[in-house]
Amino acid sequence: MTASQQPAPMQPTAAPPARTLEAVLARVLQAGTYLSMALIAIGTVLFLAGGGSPLDAGPPLDVGRIASDVLALRPAGFLWLGVLAVLATPMLRVLGALVGFARGGEWRMVGVAAAIVIVVAIGIAAGLLTG
Repeated sequence: MTASQQPAPMQPTAAPPARTLEAVLARVLQAGTYLSMALIAIGTVLFLAGGGSPLDAGPPLDVGRIASDVLALRPAGFLWLGVLAVLATPMLRVLGALVGFARGGEWRMVGVAAAIVIVVAIGIAAGLLTG
């Protein structure tokens, strides 16, 4: 068999866009979940190590203090950052899907993802306005 008669080596093919998008979105959910749980675990350990009791009332949410609380290793910062990450992770997935669908030209799915983002934004605005 000559070199010109040998079969060409098989080249790996790229995954179809839908599978690639789903894999990326699955990673976003996975990473967000792990990050959230790690933050909550750190906050819980710091809370218990500082003499806090699981029966005590939780710390109030003050978004402006989260960064300083985390830098100062205060439990409230880690706990609230973990909770906010848990809440933000699914929205990141929807936003990622919206971008992926737009890149793939799937306009109906872009509309669905955009509608979800709008509904969540209205819910957040209503919650902030009503206190």
